[in-house]
Amino acid sequence: MIQTARIPVRFLMMVLWGILASIMLPAQPRTITILHTNDIHASFLPHEAFWVKQNPKPLVGGFNELSFVVDSIRHVKTATLLLDAGDVMTGNPITEYTYSGAEGGALFEMMNRIGYEAWTPGNHDFDISSANLYKLTNIAKFPTVSANVVDTTNRFPVNNKEYVIIQKNGLKIGIIGLMSSDFYNLVNQKSSIGIKILPPIETMQRLAELLDPQTDLLIALTHEGVDEDSVLAMNVHGLDIIVGGHSHTRLKQPKKINNVLIVQTGSNCENLGVLEVTVERHHITACNGKLLQLWYDSERPTTELSIFIDSIKANIDQEYSTIIGTLKTDWIRGNDGESGIGNFIADAQREAAGADVGFMNSSGIRKDMVAGPITRKDIFEILPFRNLLTTFRVTGSQLRSMIETIIKDHGNVQTSGIRCEWQKKENGGIEFLKILVNGQPLEDSKTYTGVASDYMMGEAEKYFGIKFGKMTVLDQTVFSAIENKVRAMKEISSEIEDRIHEVK
Repeated sequence: MIQTARIPVRFLMMVLWGILASIMLPAQPRTITILHTNDIHASFLPHEAFWVKQNPKPLVGGFNELSFVVDSIRHVKTATLLLDAGDVMTGNPITEYTYSGAEGGALFEMMNRIGYEAWTPGNHDFDISSANLYKLTNIAKFPTVSANVVDTTNRFPVNNKEYVIIQKNGLKIGIIGLMSSDFYNLVNQKSSIGIKILPPIETMQRLAELLDPQTDLLIALTHEGVDEDSVLAMNVHGLDIIVGGHSHTRLKQPKKINNVLIVQTGSNCENLGVLEVTVERHHITACNGKLLQLWYDSERPTTELSIFIDSIKANIDQEYSTIIGTLKTDWIRGNDGESGIGNFIADAQREAAGADVGFMNSSGIRKDMVAGPITRKDIFEILPFRNLLTTFRVTGSQLRSMIETIIKDHGNVQTSGIRCEWQKKENGGIEFLKILVNGQPLEDSKTYTGVASDYMMGEAEKYFGIKFGKMTVLDQTVFSAIENKVRAMKEISSEIEDRIHEVK
């Protein structure tokens, strides 16, 4: 006969009362402070606050200021969580600077030193290539979360996870990453090869149902824009907070939709978002959200991070500060229609590709420039996106239709190789009086070679009213085509030539 040990009744009663107490007593309120950034766009250095009327304008932003403010909050708040909602890359030559085997790698080393705890990639983080983004995520000591970015075999291609669960102050916090469904219209074709975007709402709902029972607080870390975040909040059950990016929206206070808090900080590391929430029994019972402007302070003490930032800046300045030409007339983009800078960029692309006609989207030209010396940094700031030259074949009749679309869209496209005279018809239509391609009359049946950026060709229906079939993506960037032309010409005098002229 096997004898079993008897457990004292008193001990059993104590265990039972402990269990009952844990069930019956109210959960203790817990507070967490969520610090967040988005759309940094490589702004690791302070820059002029362009919206301030005074001159000289004060400086704002940069990773040194961000680090100081983050550390200051961490010293007074017992539990903090630092997140980024994507587009760390594109906007500064640091993204072309190789560090630890990755272009832009120094940015992620800086984020390591600031103490980021999770991020989700944005579309611009794919600009160089998905392979480079993979290298960046290897440098990052914080997890990459993006639930709907997979490859053609449904595996995660850039070291990304669907979600992470982080414990802070007794709270289990679930963080689910999400990429915009408009990914293919935002990323160049070479960088999007092999990438598949799963439906955002369905993906988020599946994971929310999985994680809600396991967590006290559920955060969607998204790169899709505040409008899409609002739709997400309306359609996904179980979410508590959406930390968003992509639309560069400055939400001074959290936006509340369907009892979900939505926050976003603007862009270019100008603000740090601070959202303090109190959680009790899986519900947010109190919240306070704000933006802290990151004003530059020259009196900040020297730190390991500031020394690292200065060393990277020195290396980039040495590489990009070389004067490669002289601008004799100001480059002014203008609001609509042709510009001198647009003509120069479109010409440079056409010449580099050996094409008959060239095109440049006006919105892709990001900076004016006054007459004077031209450096590589100037060109990078004018053309910060890593777009590739892309050639295509088009008939004369198609080219005629493209020009008509450009006219109707009020000149949002800069052209090269085209001279056109047109006038309005009484019914509002367009009558072409003359169209020349490289000085010769346009022939409707003839086939011409055109060139534009891969981004522009991905949006061909928007810009040209035509969807092209076969296109050839070249290895040369738009940036290098412009740089080569400046170096070759030495002195640049770009004028408005009225290439597409309305006869009144």
